[in-house]
Amino acid sequence: MKRAFLGEFEEVVLLVVAACADEAYGNMILERLQEQTGRQITISAVHATLYRLEEKGYLTSEMGGATAERGGRRKRFFVLTNAGSKALLDIQAMRQQLWQAIPNGKLMSIGHSA
Repeated sequence: MKRAFLGEFEEVVLLVVAACADEAYGNMILERLQEQTGRQITISAVHATLYRLEEKGYLTSEMGGATAERGGRRKRFFVLTNAGSKALLDIQAMRQQLWQAIPNGKLMSIGHSA
């Protein structure tokens, strides 16, 4: 089975798109990323990552209608694909296995040795 190998930022962007109840678009994704990570992120980094994830087949996108509030510009909406969903589930399973492999109490003892 081929595993998905995503960078941390790619994974978080994919998770944000998957978690969106509404249509996911650049600025909304940026705001949620900043809320969840507490990091300052540029819109260009978000767009580059969204397009890269689309090239990898994890997202699809389509243009919405033009709106007056955006000066006639259209938004690009992103949707998780089946491959994107599988990639996230594979990553979740791998991380869960790693977390379960940590012996009980080991994390508590790190940095507290006498």
